[in-house]
Amino acid sequence: MNKKVERNYLEINFLKDLKESPHFSEKYSVNLVDPVDFQLNKFFYKNIGKNHHWIDRLVWTEKQWIEYVSDKDVKTYVLKNEKDLAGYFELNLHPKKNEVEIAYLGLLEEYHNKKLGSYLLSIAIKKSFLNKPKRVWVHTCSLDHKNALNNYIARGMKIFKTETVFL
Repeated sequence: MNKKVERNYLEINFLKDLKESPHFSEKYSVNLVDPVDFQLNKFFYKNIGKNHHWIDRLVWTEKQWIEYVSDKDVKTYVLKNEKDLAGYFELNLHPKKNEVEIAYLGLLEEYHNKKLGSYLLSIAIKKSFLNKPKRVWVHTCSLDHKNALNNYIARGMKIFKTETVFL
């Protein structure tokens, strides 16, 4: 492909620094997927990621998906609009470093431009701090949704590293 991509790594160190987006509608809910369901992770990864060059996991076997979501340090949360799937995020706990990584976060296309991304990110950060980490971090790039970087910054996250890569 040989496409220039700008990648930003962001972090937030204290829950008090979160500039939370308000919950604006009772019809939306965010819940932990329990028991785990690799099909949900795979569905969101493929459907959200198709527009953002999420390709690493496209070659995963069913066994790899099951092993990933079954890891006790991986938590998946789903955003629903009443009973309809709207978006998700995956948290990867790094207990040895006392950190939480927001590994993936996104909305299905029909839920874009409704301020749900800021709401979902607020919830992801709050859920991350339940684990009492020294920091919560994420990386985003120029292939992600056009509002992704601004959303992270608006919620109180700070850039700690930038890099340019070629894909």
